[in-house]
Amino acid sequence: MERALLLNATYEPLRVVSWRKAIIMLTLGKVEVVETYDRVIHGVSFSIKLPSVIRLFRFIKRRSSSIKFSRQNIYLRDKGMCQYCGKYYRRDLVTCDHVVPRSKGGLTDWTNIVTCCRSCNRKKGGSTPKEAGMRLIRPPQNPPWPPILTIVIGVQETPVTWHPYLYWGVHMES
Repeated sequence: MERALLLNATYEPLRVVSWRKAIIMLTLGKVEVVETYDRVIHGVSFSIKLPSVIRLFRFIKRRSSSIKFSRQNIYLRDKGMCQYCGKYYRRDLVTCDHVVPRSKGGLTDWTNIVTCCRSCNRKKGGSTPKEAGMRLIRPPQNPPWPPILTIVIGVQETPVTWHPYLYWGVHMES
């Protein structure tokens, strides 16, 4: 079923909401419809085009700018590239590797986890890159992009009507 892109009053993308949530927010007078799908929803006493992009009337101050640590966001940060061999892989074909293995005191955080293909992960094993004779293409670090870029994760295809409202500076997989 279709989803709607929720924008702040300033047209900044906030999150993706279900079409039902979009209709509820519209009927409560909290949002305006900016873009619609071709599909029409029929109620007992009304018909409405299904909202594709909705905008809040009141500005919502965003919470902290910290980016959630997750496999998906590690994949986005590394742009789908194995950080040892440099080849690009789909999300389901890569693993996450501890640069300094946990057995040697390595932490599970942004500065110690990289995207890695299965072949390189097996080769490296429980060693450090130096011990395994491997080099990192790019050392791991906190992502340089704002967290709003992760909102399209999990949506199979980003609707064309959303494109003018999203930031496209980072490679995004859907």
